[in-house]
Amino acid sequence: MKEQVKCRIASLQSALKSSGLDAALIYDRENLIYFAGVDDLEGGVLCVPAKGCAELFCLAWDEKHMKETCGVDKVTSYPFPQKSQSVMAAQWLKNLNLKTPKVGFTRYFISLKDYQCLREAVPGIVVGDIATICYQIRSVKSREEIELIRKASRILNVGMEAAVQFVRPGVKETEVLAEADYAMRKAGSQGSPFRMQVLTHKRQMLMHPYAGNYEIENNEPVVIHLGASVNGYTAKMCRTVFLGDVREEVQKIYRTLIKAQEIAVKAVRPGAFCGEIYDVVYRFIAGFGYGDLWMDQIGYGIGIRQSEFYPVLAKGSKVPLRENMVIDLLLPTIYQKGAGGPRITDTVLVTADGAEYLTGYSRKEIIKRF
Repeated sequence: MKEQVKCRIASLQSALKSSGLDAALIYDRENLIYFAGVDDLEGGVLCVPAKGCAELFCLAWDEKHMKETCGVDKVTSYPFPQKSQSVMAAQWLKNLNLKTPKVGFTRYFISLKDYQCLREAVPGIVVGDIATICYQIRSVKSREEIELIRKASRILNVGMEAAVQFVRPGVKETEVLAEADYAMRKAGSQGSPFRMQVLTHKRQMLMHPYAGNYEIENNEPVVIHLGASVNGYTAKMCRTVFLGDVREEVQKIYRTLIKAQEIAVKAVRPGAFCGEIYDVVYRFIAGFGYGDLWMDQIGYGIGIRQSEFYPVLAKGSKVPLRENMVIDLLLPTIYQKGAGGPRITDTVLVTADGAEYLTGYSRKEIIKRF
């Protein structure tokens, strides 16, 4: 672990130098997992100078555990409430003795309190965004990372089977999800990285819905979108179950998506541009008259986060796929009023000569009659 973490921090430091940044301050769990090698740190911060040694600050109660488990050589603890991660990071930055230090943050993950302490300690601080840098560094997975995603993918098969067996008219979305989540927890999942979905047809074209207290009816499609995680690494999978007699146009949309996913996966290979894969799928979708009802993204990277923003399989993207990237395909539905909504999604590994499905649940149509 220590050697892996050293290499990851070295990559980050190289990127900081190229971006003209003096340091990075990492507060968020995602990047602490990756750059510090710990998935159970709360109230901590990793301070990485462009040159020199990184330092991890943690609560005094966690010091022994962090020194035993993390990959960072220098671990410094602090007593709470006398001090906080905000105070420790601010003092660290001040000790760099730079009048106007240029500091990178992952854009979504710094609290107002953290920022206030930094500005108070070093009023001349200049802020930079390293979110994309971190996603790029994290995008190609190590053998150990891939194995953790494999384990999460196998757990998803258990959860999906539990959901498919339980779903029926008269139960609520949350009840189906509870069965799936319980099965995955028993199989070893440490929880989902996102709010999972069990969706009645009328809710399937919302952008970010999640399972609620909505009763499932007969003669409708039900979307089941699950996630599992192992030691901080995640996988996700989505299937659509048809209950009773569902309109032919709805079934046609799902069959079209199943075939579109197959086409996308066959196009995956190292060196292929994300935009090329999108174009292949779009031409197929447009051939059925659905081109104007299609999104501009069909997948994202997967790793510590269920949707990492590098690579993004999107229209016009010139980002090339690389061996040992992990991606999800196929993200969207077809947004046709009254008929759209069914989805299929799998976690896929980019291999030396193509692609490998990591999620192995059946991709055939699932029909249940009552």
